[in-house]
Amino acid sequence: MESWQKIIKLSSINSTNNYFSDLLKKSKYPEGSIISTLFQSSGKGLGNNTWESEKGKNLLFSLVLYPDFLPVDKNFLLSKVVSLGIVNYIQAKTNYIKIKWPNDIYYQNKKLAGILIENIIKGSNINQSIIGIGFNLNQTTFLSDAPNPVSLNQITKKTYSIDQEIVKIRSNIRFFYDKLKAGKFEEINAEYIKCLYRYNEFHNYSSNNKIFKAKITGINEFGHLQILTEDQEKKEFDFKEVEFVI
Repeated sequence: MESWQKIIKLSSINSTNNYFSDLLKKSKYPEGSIISTLFQSSGKGLGNNTWESEKGKNLLFSLVLYPDFLPVDKNFLLSKVVSLGIVNYIQAKTNYIKIKWPNDIYYQNKKLAGILIENIIKGSNINQSIIGIGFNLNQTTFLSDAPNPVSLNQITKKTYSIDQEIVKIRSNIRFFYDKLKAGKFEEINAEYIKCLYRYNEFHNYSSNNKIFKAKITGINEFGHLQILTEDQEKKEFDFKEVEFVI
């Protein structure tokens, strides 16, 4: 089968990333292949976070890429192209879509989708990436203690086909991934900054149990958040070192 074609559909598994990882240890799948499920018993987010999803209501899938052209120290570009692909897909349906650093897609101040990327390194480059995506598509009631979920159904008042929307998202991700392959890093970075949640606006943040006001000024080449405090102090934060106060 050609690249960017294969989709394996499952009823219920623990995690699409875990399942795909096990499959890929046994055989190689074409780039752009997808594992999709109607329900995850142990959907994963960044760190120890989990992902709530009502069965059969949302997009829960993992996509495999082989970005062996990409040096390890540029791995955050993968997160950028996946995020931009999802944003591009949603912008055909609604406005006010932003990328909340490092890996969430927001509608206004509410979380619409999350991304988890797990890489295998070979030498100094990335050999394989499993991109896990949880996207709130048709769910209308959220029961977990997640503070701010929202679904595309709630935003647009429309019901969507899981099968059709996965193909559309994959196509949009491929569009930006092809830019990455072509070495268009500056173009990707510029597009990402345009979509960055809270960019160049003063808001509250929390680090080491202290709340402070600052504005996001950029993302460095390693994916660290760059901010400028009210006192004109420049700071950089790695993942989980700072929280957005909403």
